[in-house]
Amino acid sequence: MNTQHDASARLPAGVSVGHWTDTQGQTGCTVVLVPGGAVAGVDVRGGAPGTINTDGLRPGTVTERAHAILLTGGSTFGLAAASGVLRYFEERGIGLMFGTVAVPIVAGAVLFDLLVGDPMARPGPEAGYAACAAATTSPAAAASVWPARRPEARWWPR
Repeated sequence: MNTQHDASARLPAGVSVGHWTDTQGQTGCTVVLVPGGAVAGVDVRGGAPGTINTDGLRPGTVTERAHAILLTGGSTFGLAAASGVLRYFEERGIGLMFGTVAVPIVAGAVLFDLLVGDPMARPGPEAGYAACAAATTSPAAAASVWPARRPEARWWPR
């Protein structure tokens, strides 16, 4: 596996990625921000999916574009991080316009990490907001995500 990153590489125009990590609790959240909106799609599978607003990404819905995608730890509790992403965009007037109101379209999914680290450590609204504030257009800066960089971390008990 190539772990080298091209420091001069950039994400596509209008796209940035941010991350917030709780090193003590061993959880975190990652956001992909596209303030101008981007066509998004999703295929939800599994016996216990934890998602937010993914139905809005189906073809034929009013929300043709998403402004952010959230991937969060904390199992279903981590979906609270979406509130911080919404607040981040609301403060900047970014979203799908309904009259004079901008409604940010934020979809997300959770990772079950409650059995890794502290099960009470969960990304919340402040974590989602902090991930947005940390967003960068440099893939090298956004590439260091815990626990993917820790091969001993296991998401599911064996």
